[in-house]
Amino acid sequence: MTRINLEKCFPQMPAEERERLARASFRAFCRSFVERGLLWWSSEQRLRRVVRIEGAEHLDQLAGKPVIVLAPHFVGLDHGGIRLAMDRTMASMYSHQKDQVFDRLLYEKRLRFGGQLFSRQDGLRKTVRAIRSGVPYYYLPDMDLGRSSAVFVPFFGVPAATVTGLSDLARLAGAAVVPCVTRMLPGGGGYVARLYPPWPDFPSGDVAADARRMLAFIEERVLEMPEQYFWLHKRFKTRPEGEVRFY
Repeated sequence: MTRINLEKCFPQMPAEERERLARASFRAFCRSFVERGLLWWSSEQRLRRVVRIEGAEHLDQLAGKPVIVLAPHFVGLDHGGIRLAMDRTMASMYSHQKDQVFDRLLYEKRLRFGGQLFSRQDGLRKTVRAIRSGVPYYYLPDMDLGRSSAVFVPFFGVPAATVTGLSDLARLAGAAVVPCVTRMLPGGGGYVARLYPPWPDFPSGDVAADARRMLAFIEERVLEMPEQYFWLHKRFKTRPEGEVRFY
């Protein structure tokens, strides 16, 4: 998947460079997976040293108001989410895992500092209620979940099925959108979760334009640290009608 995704998104990049990027991406993913042990079992004091927050004022200025924290799929997203939950009550989503033991462990450890966690299968009602109550919602909407509630918008020039949940939730809950991207630092230096200013004029009333705005933001961050995006996902699994599958 990684090599196919990189070839589709960076067709002008020399094959040797794409291969180096694919290998760097695999190393980053493996490191983030191993370092989840810190998130799940290390002390709060150590976690505060390992994961720093930049731009917290963008979230603090909206305290008590409906907020969606847009968290794209970079390898450090769990580190950023748990670190934010150490300072404030947060809500987020998760997908049920086939292995019941791992599913329970994942659920419990993501809530080790409190907060709320909603399954994708729960629907929107509980989520909207939590956002309206002033609990920031850590939202990960940049995966291919099929045609349902999705529009095709370009991601690095390739049509990608993109859920409209970000603009839908923002509209239903009257929420501001504050992007958050967590960067893995080199040499075992930990992570930095950076919060960006709230997006003005969002949602716009045009779900396709909103989805493209989100992907444009993610593209900018990908170009800053391409090896840290979650290229392992089948981002282009769903194709427009009549188009040949990539995978």
